[in-house]
Formats: sequence, C-alpha cells, structure tokens
Amino acid sequence: MASRINRAIELLSQDQAIYYTGHHTGHILDDAQGREDARSWADYINIGMEHGAFDMAGLASYMRGLADGGPTRSGHRTPAVIVEAPVNGIDEAHLRHNAWQFRQILGRGVHGVLLCQAEAADAVRAFVESCRYPHHTLGMDPSLPSTIARMRGAAPARPARGLLGPGTRGRGSERSAAPVWGIDEEAYFRRCEPWPLNPEGELLLGVKIESPEGVARCEEILAVPGIGFAEMGPGDLGLSLLGRTRLSLSPYPPEMQEARDRVLAACRKNRVAFLESCTPENVAARIDEGVRVIAGGREDTARAGRLHQRRAMPV
Repeated sequence: MASRINRAIELLSQDQAIYYTGHHTGHILDDAQGREDARSWADYINIGMEHGAFDMAGLASYMRGLADGGPTRSGHRTPAVIVEAPVNGIDEAHLRHNAWQFRQILGRGVHGVLLCQAEAADAVRAFVESCRYPHHTLGMDPSLPSTIARMRGAAPARPARGLLGPGTRGRGSERSAAPVWGIDEEAYFRRCEPWPLNPEGELLLGVKIESPEGVARCEEILAVPGIGFAEMGPGDLGLSLLGRTRLSLSPYPPEMQEARDRVLAACRKNRVAFLESCTPENVAARIDEGVRVIAGGREDTARAGRLHQRRAMPV
C-alpha cells in the first residue's frame, strides 16, 4: 500500500532513484491520455509547458483522466505529474510578475513544478514562496514582521540568505486540486507543501540550471529551502556555453563536465536530488555516483536501475 500521495517523493525519501517520461515540447492533454498514462511504467510524468502549450483546460482533463484510470500498481492514486513552467528563473522581479503561472498549474492538481533557466537565488526563493500557502512557516525567516505587524504597516523586509519569506499562493484552487489527490480541502491545505522542507509535504519543486549564470550561482541557488531536485540542463547550457545545436550528453565536453560536476556537488551538499539522463548501460554507475532522478524516458533504463537498487515497490 502507498504511504504517500506523491510516489516520486515516497521513493526519494527511501533513497530510491525515480524515473520519468514525457516530452519537453508538449504532451497530449486530455482525459483519454490521462487514463492511458495512469498505468505508466514511470514514477512521474513530465509535462513540458516551457515550450509546449500552456493548456490549463487540457491539463485539468488529463489529471481527471489519471485519477479515473488509477490506482497505479504501486497503490498510488496516480503517477506523480510535474510541469515545466514557461517562466524563466532569471531574477526575482521576473518571477513575481509571472507567479500566476504556478497558481494555475498547481490548481489543476499536479504534484510538482520545474522552474527552468534558474539563474538567481532570489528568483528561486520567489518560486518556492509562490507555490506555498502563507500559513506554513517552515524555513521562514523568524525575524520578518508578523502577519499582524504587516497589516499594521510595518516596513517590508527581505528574508535572510538561506531563508524564505511568506508564501503567496492564495486559496481558491483547492476545490479543483484536492479531488485529484483524493483528499479533502483541509488536508490539501496541509499537505501541498514542498518536500523535503516539510517532511509531510507532497509537492516536489525542481530547478533547471542551464546557463553559465546559473552554474556560477548554483551553490547559492540550491541552498534555497524547498527545492527537491535539480539538473544541469545540457541542451541549453551546450547552446549558450559552446554554441552546440546538437544535444551533448555523456561523455560531456570538458566545460560541460565541469558544470555538471559543480551542480552535482551543490546538490549533494544541500541534499537535493540530482537529475540526469541515463541509459541501461550507465544507470547503475550514475546511481552509485548520486544521481536520483533519471531522465531519458526509457523503460529499459528504469528496469536496470530498479534492479540495481533492489527496489521493492511495484511499478
């Protein structure tokens, strides 16, 4: 029996690698596809809205189809669904002006969001705050003015480095999201929290570090509370760093390998799961190195990795 709503978090909390499928340039988003994907071999499904259509009606239909087609063979109501948002994490102002995207995405009942082009810790902090309800306080700077003080006009203050400000997600979408998770609205308010910041949270937030600016600041970015996984995005980084239009995967060119190792080290230091593309031939070595989110979209890679870790949870 499943012990959590989010299968990806349940596995990561056991130090098991997780495997995803899904396109970065779009996904069929309707009820029928959701029913079909409910029995996916993957632990989570990536929905690419950075380059694919920002289709909230389709996403809502897809999530209902997933729930209707479940449960999964592991006993979860649905596979986890993580959406790549269109907004880029280039700076705090850009993030806050586009935070409506996270409210829309989360309101459809998904289990996580991936922020692309993360380049600044302030932007990533704004991302986490935008996905949280304001009544949660784990990771918040205790020196910030209280809610009552803010209401009475206390001067605004920024949280200290490595801490968060108040969450900014408002109520309203719990009516659409909670039924997908199979819980009531009160439970959704409690459990839609970033993991591992909140050990009871069921929301998985990730960042993609895919520019020279992001790599240069990755240690500070990955110290932001609330981030559960991260990747060195080889496609965009290879384009900006080396001018390569072809995707560069392992073995990486030296400059890419240096960036990859730096992001992996920052992930390890901050206990953030590292995402990387793997094959059946190298997945065991990558897992032993510390990779815990496996890209590539191949069931045979997942089969090899699960066997290597002696995974017990049914697929």
